[in-house]
Amino acid sequence: MGSRGLPPLLLVLLDCWASGSAQAGATSAVTTEGFNSAEPAATTLRPALSPGPPETPRAPRPSSGPRPTPVTDVAALCVCDLSPARCDVNCCCDPDCSSMDFSVFSACSVPVVTGDRQFCSQKAALYSLNFTADPPQRVFKLVDQINPSIFCIHITNHKPALSFINPEVPDENNFDKLMKTSDGFSSTAESDISLTTKLDAPSAAKYEYGAHLQTSDSFLRFPSPLTSSLCTDDNPAAFLVNEAVKCTRRINLEQCEEIEALSMAYYSSPKILRVPNSKTEVPITVQSVVIQSLNKTLTRRKDTAVLKQALAEVGDIRICSNVVLEVQYSLTYTDAGDVTKAAVSLLLGTVSSAVVPFQQKFEIRFIQQNTKPVLLSGNPGYVAGLPLAAGFRPRKGSGIIQTMNRHGQFTILRSTAEQDCLAIEGVRAPVLFGYNMQSGCKLRLTGAVTCQLVVQKVKSLLKGQGFPDYVAPFGNSQAQDVLDWVPVHFVTQASHVKDDCQLPVALAVEVEWTKYGSLLNPQARIVNVTARLIASAFPETSSGSERTVLISTAVTFVDVSAPAEAGFRAQPTINAKLPFNFFFPFV
Repeated sequence: MGSRGLPPLLLVLLDCWASGSAQAGATSAVTTEGFNSAEPAATTLRPALSPGPPETPRAPRPSSGPRPTPVTDVAALCVCDLSPARCDVNCCCDPDCSSMDFSVFSACSVPVVTGDRQFCSQKAALYSLNFTADPPQRVFKLVDQINPSIFCIHITNHKPALSFINPEVPDENNFDKLMKTSDGFSSTAESDISLTTKLDAPSAAKYEYGAHLQTSDSFLRFPSPLTSSLCTDDNPAAFLVNEAVKCTRRINLEQCEEIEALSMAYYSSPKILRVPNSKTEVPITVQSVVIQSLNKTLTRRKDTAVLKQALAEVGDIRICSNVVLEVQYSLTYTDAGDVTKAAVSLLLGTVSSAVVPFQQKFEIRFIQQNTKPVLLSGNPGYVAGLPLAAGFRPRKGSGIIQTMNRHGQFTILRSTAEQDCLAIEGVRAPVLFGYNMQSGCKLRLTGAVTCQLVVQKVKSLLKGQGFPDYVAPFGNSQAQDVLDWVPVHFVTQASHVKDDCQLPVALAVEVEWTKYGSLLNPQARIVNVTARLIASAFPETSSGSERTVLISTAVTFVDVSAPAEAGFRAQPTINAKLPFNFFFPFV
């Protein structure tokens, strides 16, 4: 080694320093506070497991100070806040906006703010506007969202990836100082693992959307097909997530009496916790038990006693009776996120060796306490006079979100005797299938008002609080069948007069529908919805005078059904071929 080289001991220590992994961080508390809440809710982030083995050494923190906490709190994120110290139009998460600013908002430009969508579970901030309040208020909700994809990130265990600070590289000048400030090379993997055991216990005192329903021993199991069509029994039921699935069950018929997934007690004996981590248990009540025979005959039992599987022989065929074929859960919940009642309906049947493997069906639905069931707008096609089913889709990959009030999902401006646009704000009328509607009001303008202020006010008046993005094709369409829903095409039609500010004066909604199915009983199906916002030049008003502008909305239903054509069977054709040398030697 030359004179400029380092001592051998120093080189060995430097090599150990460079190969060490970063020290796992301690738990940190993130506080989120709603705009209308009085107390913030604290959430404790769990520590990440070290990717290396327990004997892997860890590097100490740099002496330049602690690493900055990454901005992962979605309640503090606002992607539409572009102007500092100013309120951005329709940016509901902008902290610079006041109640006066909300009065001219038409809708939230960014209604949902989420973090990294690759995580299996993440927080989501939902923003909306309450125009019924005086003055209008911003509504904020923080919910947990579950990623439906099986290829998702469960935990980030690479802590150095959360920071962009370059660690201080040891050299011959700072090596002694780093050794003094270091905690050594001890591993704390065991303490990390012990802390992560607290992950499965939610800290909230209520169930939130997508949270696992806890029972006295673990969680409520809801068998579902995951990677294949086979039933996976360890799938947990999620709060407020209505599901209906079918899966295939492969069994050894000789062991049917010992398989828990086939027994009635497996689905009726669990006791659901009223709230997470509580001692109050809600038993599952058996509402009905229906027996299905081998010839598909259904018989309802008068009692709901628990039946066990029984293996028997009928001639040369072995059969297993009292096997669970269908399970229907019905859970009642409150606004506070408590589960108050649980019921189950079962369909038991007989399985023989000839039908193995067989199919099972599972369904779970949630009913809010003290609410009436929502009537459908048709089954399946729309019925004239019933409201249109509509909703919006907050992000790609999620289902359609609808309000509980079917008459408030797709609405237009409602005319009153006063015909004052400012007085009837928030008064809406539902769009009824097959009914052409038209309404309007009068807006009085003075010279003191600006065009931009009037434009935002009129847009909010025409579209309402939540203009839908999708319309159900049938009256009984399910919210989870997103691909079947019809998107609403929103078009803005400006006047030919060149003006810096165009005032919306009308909203025209055109609904195209067709007759679907048999000619004997055709069903009404919506195939296209177009909403046109018609604008005109802003009227000039002199100082001290007023001008009245007519604001109107219209809904038109157009039947685009193709004329029915009588069909006949095609005449049969003779497909006969001659040998290739049939005309030899003449040809």
